[in-house]
Amino acid sequence: MLKQNKTPNEKRERLESIKKVHSNKNVKFTSKMEDYLEVISELVELKGYATPTDISNYMDVRPPSVTKMLRRLNADGYLEYTKYLGLKLTSKGKNIANDIRQKHSDLLEFFDVIGVDSSIANKDVEGIEHHLNPKTMKQIRKFTTFLKSKPDLLGLLNKTNV
Repeated sequence: MLKQNKTPNEKRERLESIKKVHSNKNVKFTSKMEDYLEVISELVELKGYATPTDISNYMDVRPPSVTKMLRRLNADGYLEYTKYLGLKLTSKGKNIANDIRQKHSDLLEFFDVIGVDSSIANKDVEGIEHHLNPKTMKQIRKFTTFLKSKPDLLGLLNKTNV
């Protein structure tokens, strides 16, 4: 429940917390970059390769935007991209893509366990998978495992879902 009567100090702390998250200029890697690596990884697994056109279609972005991002990811060492010859993820890019895919999977499982409809869960996961700390994900995995080990508790939880 949201605490309505915050002290001025609590309000300042909350504002500073928001400012810190949104003003961290040291963060070079973005959620959009993670999305690209995730899509590339999925395409390679599905088809054996990924093309800029495929990426453009799956991400619903214009080809010039894809080319620009691929150049950036290449320059930063996340993939090897040669115009007209294709691309492949480096180990650095694969690690990030695998991490995002694992978060995605874990969050979908958590939402399923607590009774969230899959169409809603998929949309929610896309919004939050990039922003959770690894320690938070570890706790979500532990909590999911705990809930799955308690079918009686799960039944009670899902009965109360509206």
